[in-house]
Amino acid sequence: MVNGVQNGESRMLEPAGNFPYDLAFDRNLGWVTDWEQLALRAKHVAIAGMGGVGGIYLLTLARLGIGSFTIADFDVFEFANFNRQVGAMVDTVGRPKAVVLEEMASKINPELRIRRFDNGVTREQVDDFLSGVHLFVDGLDFFEIGIRRLIFARCRERGIPAITAAPIGMGVGYLVFTNDGMSFEDYFRFEGRSDTEQFLRFLMGLVPRGLHRKYLIDPSRINLAARKGPSTAAAVQLCAGATGAAAVKLLLGRDAVKPAPWHHHFDAYLDRLAVTRLRFGLAGPVQRAKLAIARRMIAQRARQSSAGAAVAADPPDRGRSPIHEILNLARWTPSGDNAQPWRFQVIDESTVAVQIRNDVGNVYEYRDGQPTLLAGGMLLESLRIAASLSGRDMTWEAEPSGAGQRLTVRFPIVPDLPPDPLGSFLTMRSVNRQRYRWQRLTADQKSALAASVGDAIRLDWHERLGMRWQLARLNAMATDIRLRCPEAFPVHQRIIDWQRSLSPDRIPARAVGLADPVLPMLRWALNDWPRMQRLNRLGTWGTAAQLDYLPGIGSAAFIVVRRAHDAGPVASHEVLEAGRAIQRLWLTATRLGLVMQPTLAMLAFAEYGQNQVGFTADAALRRKAATLSAAFRRCLGVMPADVLFVARIGAPRPGLRTFRSTRLPLGDLMQTMPAQAVESLHQPDR
Repeated sequence: MVNGVQNGESRMLEPAGNFPYDLAFDRNLGWVTDWEQLALRAKHVAIAGMGGVGGIYLLTLARLGIGSFTIADFDVFEFANFNRQVGAMVDTVGRPKAVVLEEMASKINPELRIRRFDNGVTREQVDDFLSGVHLFVDGLDFFEIGIRRLIFARCRERGIPAITAAPIGMGVGYLVFTNDGMSFEDYFRFEGRSDTEQFLRFLMGLVPRGLHRKYLIDPSRINLAARKGPSTAAAVQLCAGATGAAAVKLLLGRDAVKPAPWHHHFDAYLDRLAVTRLRFGLAGPVQRAKLAIARRMIAQRARQSSAGAAVAADPPDRGRSPIHEILNLARWTPSGDNAQPWRFQVIDESTVAVQIRNDVGNVYEYRDGQPTLLAGGMLLESLRIAASLSGRDMTWEAEPSGAGQRLTVRFPIVPDLPPDPLGSFLTMRSVNRQRYRWQRLTADQKSALAASVGDAIRLDWHERLGMRWQLARLNAMATDIRLRCPEAFPVHQRIIDWQRSLSPDRIPARAVGLADPVLPMLRWALNDWPRMQRLNRLGTWGTAAQLDYLPGIGSAAFIVVRRAHDAGPVASHEVLEAGRAIQRLWLTATRLGLVMQPTLAMLAFAEYGQNQVGFTADAALRRKAATLSAAFRRCLGVMPADVLFVARIGAPRPGLRTFRSTRLPLGDLMQTMPAQAVESLHQPDR
């Protein structure tokens, strides 16, 4: 017995005697006739699975006026179902899916007759499950291949048409199986295959054209061996629509249905429809070739993971504290080379200690580590913005701490504090090193960007083509120095991620800005310094053209950020405040649909050239830095020491960027606070 009802028993909820069926489904008429609507009322559909697609199938078919169902599911709702499953709500967590969906469907039509199998469909129950059924609709979990094969085989033996659809990306791939077409087994050829191979075949058979691959931004989220893959509510809804339309045709015998080996794939994201007949199913030569390619891709991804190329993401959120939610957003703050030089220590429910290390040994860390301190200021602003989303303000104190800074950050609760509108852009902001669109910034855009930094910061705009060329030339001079500088070589080796397109702690190779055919040569050269020297002897002009000249010309403007009053040395708290302003500038640009790329190597080497700093043992490179510094002063009319930040800005070109620097999981950025340090933070003099 389940909830007082025998598993598989048919029943109708009360009250039903006065339910106005004709009125409830009157708006279907016109697309179906009144007599067809009555026919649907007498139809019986079986749906295995009440999860992602199965639940919405039941509700969609119930709204079409179908009168009887057999449903099956052994699972209960959990928070991981919320992104797509129609029955997943706060008040249904922990409740059986089949029970919840029966209740929801019966609120649409209390006359429904529903047979419920609360233990799912077992091999022994398949015939009972299909008893009296006019149509079977597959709502099973994607990875449940064994029972799916058995049900489809029995449907064919009993002459029951069957539909299987999969929510792929933001589209639907579906197949209809009838006795007039190819069988489920002949189409997929599962027999004798491993589990992973069966999963691959099911996916390839449902969407052999692979439309979704064009916008699959993070392939690492698909792990067939671990039975895991991404999904969207949009795709689930499309599955319900496609299945409902096919069900009407099958149940009423209207119009032709293209059964397997015809496949159907509609992708709403791409606005494309593919309908193709695979004469031999997956046994055809083209499909065999596609399967072979897919197997190699899966094996390559597995090798990368086993080699340590992947860094685990944060585990699913089981209910973080407000402080951890703030830190989880703020960790997306930018930092040079994606170094993420901060570590967090939660002191109490409203206080966090942040340790920012200063890697002064890095050749790009000029002015005793000012770039890292600017990044620390950006982090502070990210913390403030993230805190506002939780109704909290932010205050901070800073003190030197070894090779870096120690920040004590507090988040007092402020009733009715409005969320900062930049909060939704914290994770969307990223460095874009590609060429931008050839369009100038509008006056409104420039005004919004200027307003974002406040009165203490000055923005110098360089928009004319000639000026963009001059700044691109300065960047090219810096590129020539850094490629020839042996002290910079280990940095380049360390920061480029050759394995991942989404790198949590470095820069993906494809995000560097070089054309794909050039990357293998660079990878070869970065194996050892003598190779890089041989490559440099050929000249660095080709690299500079791709990294500096073309992107520099292909932007709306360069922004030079400096203090409003260039008087005296810059104190550390001023640098932190400048970093906060730069983060607001960058996030505002993101809100306006613009992208940015910092160009700080130029600033670093110009600074070294101005002060004759011995950043390298190579005297020729020191002379080049001095030449760069002089050109910098002539071009911009200011000393390098007066400039805090330089970036190019513009509107991005259309197209999906499948490579970017991500961030380390929050757990990797957390540290345990020593007891004596916690105690000192609560002393009155602090």
